[in-house]
Amino acid sequence: MARSIILGNSGLTVGLNEKGLVHDFYFPYVGLENLTSARLEPHHIGVWVDGNFSWISDHVWHATIDFEDTALVSNSVLENSSVGIRIHFKDFVDPHNDIFARKLYIENLDDAEKDVRIFFHQVFQISSLGRSDTAMFVPGGNYMLDYKGRCSILAYAEDEDGKPFDQYAAGNAGIEGKQGTFMDAVDGELSMSAVEHAGVDSTIRVQISLQPKSTKVVRYWLAVADSQLQLESLQKKMLNGGFDARLHATYQHWRDWLSIAVEKTQNIKPELKTAMQKSLMTIKAHTDSHGGIIASCDSSIYNYGRDYYSYVWPRDGAFVMWPLIKLGYVHEPRAFFEFCKNIIHPDGYMMHKYQPDKAIGSTWHPLIHGKRQELAIQEDETAIVVFMLSEYYNYSNDTDFVLKMYDSLLKPACDFMAQFFDLESNLPHASYDLWEEKFLSNTYTAAVTMRALARGAEIAVKLDNYQDAERWSAASERINVHSNTYFNEDKGYFNKGFLLTDDKTVVDETLDVSSVYAVWMFGMGTKQQMARTMAKIQSELLDISPSGGAARYENDNYFKSEPAYKGNPWFVTTLWLAQIYASIGKNEEAIKYIEWSLSHAMPSGLLSEQVEPENGSIVGVTPLVWSHAELINTILDTNK
Repeated sequence: MARSIILGNSGLTVGLNEKGLVHDFYFPYVGLENLTSARLEPHHIGVWVDGNFSWISDHVWHATIDFEDTALVSNSVLENSSVGIRIHFKDFVDPHNDIFARKLYIENLDDAEKDVRIFFHQVFQISSLGRSDTAMFVPGGNYMLDYKGRCSILAYAEDEDGKPFDQYAAGNAGIEGKQGTFMDAVDGELSMSAVEHAGVDSTIRVQISLQPKSTKVVRYWLAVADSQLQLESLQKKMLNGGFDARLHATYQHWRDWLSIAVEKTQNIKPELKTAMQKSLMTIKAHTDSHGGIIASCDSSIYNYGRDYYSYVWPRDGAFVMWPLIKLGYVHEPRAFFEFCKNIIHPDGYMMHKYQPDKAIGSTWHPLIHGKRQELAIQEDETAIVVFMLSEYYNYSNDTDFVLKMYDSLLKPACDFMAQFFDLESNLPHASYDLWEEKFLSNTYTAAVTMRALARGAEIAVKLDNYQDAERWSAASERINVHSNTYFNEDKGYFNKGFLLTDDKTVVDETLDVSSVYAVWMFGMGTKQQMARTMAKIQSELLDISPSGGAARYENDNYFKSEPAYKGNPWFVTTLWLAQIYASIGKNEEAIKYIEWSLSHAMPSGLLSEQVEPENGSIVGVTPLVWSHAELINTILDTNK
């Protein structure tokens, strides 16, 4: 369950698995639509050497899958010692054109000449059920075409001299008991079938002769567009000497983008700077051109759960924007806040999650709790967007933009939070917690709401909206004055929260890392209460399993392992605690958990959501973009 590399241009997004094979292919939005599927086969690559055939997914191929630290370009190597072949991949998505391209350096490791045939397999699911697509060979342009409606995909390959693929096959896959045309490649020859419809796939072949100890290049690309005519325009760019030019442009694009952060990262140690740059590019690859930030483009989660993570959670998006804001990026935060302005409910709150096209995403939050009608929201998602807008203002001093956001985003959100209270407790009314599981008046939510209202009031004063400022400031202080309700004096820590029912108050005493993070980050409660909660977290949730790290909360059952160790360690919660350590002068402790995070990353540097508590293997989606955001934040905190 992982994507070792995510490549993208804020529209076309491609996920490569642990063998470097295409397993996710999103267009035209990041995270929507996935034109392939983790439930189908990946796009196979087969290698025939002097009559010996193997897939690079086979165990005989040793894979080192990585990407470069200054550009979102793969730097992967696959080697099969039994046939004496090593293949070095340079894969990229063109930043300006919707083209995924692969440059293969195929090396003969032996002292004998070799006949080598490389087979590239494509299996797309353009129509919703994958039952009415067409795959065909186009002789006039010498390419394979896969299309349905207003989506067309071109596949092409050539040798280093520009000679195009010499064999092809179009066929059926995933229907009528048929696996696909990739099976036709095993004997080294393809059927030359020119067209098929319904559930389809295709395979193309490039044949080369390798002299002893020599290397030759094979180039391959997929282009995607609304029409075949647009595809052919992209194809001309690539055929007219464009491949290496597009690869060079990709390198330059990423170096230019990373240069924005150079001034604020120049004193960071090289190994941490590499991790930061890879994390920044991972964030950017999940950032759609329309402003949405996808939580993860790893669709393999669908094989283990009921849905993907390819949605925009306002909370995740806001946290992911934070390191970019700190490092001086402007375009991405502004686009995200524009996205939020367009999706906010007229009553001033954010829904659970959204698609990148701004449609409301799926939810498991009901509109009724007990006998009461309730909003299916997590109030913290509204609050963190307001807080992060204030952070953007503080770092950028972009008054014109914040003024533009005032009436359409800031004011409705703050007005909603200022009245979403229970009279009995003088604290925020119940909503779902940040982990999307419990309906209650939550410590984390109260803290971020308190700070968001205070920050909103500060902006209102700067923009001469004094009545708004007074109202929001009073609501913020109301939470602060009554915040002791959340603190458990007997146990010495902040409870997860409480729920008011018709006849009683039900207290949830769960120890939760988000509680201590919230009171520290957003300033609710007293320093003594925060310190006592932190001590409890350290003894009960931090480093309690062989893998180390911090569980989210006591007895977390999400992807529960056996033994459970109270829950799997999460990168986000572990790095939150590291940030607290850095803030109280315990930099060595903070750095220890940065190193812990890097030691549990994939070889390519990507971070998952969780790790298995006994062996440290990845659990959950990979990458989780929020994990990368907190890694950057923690590195910055330890280098102040």
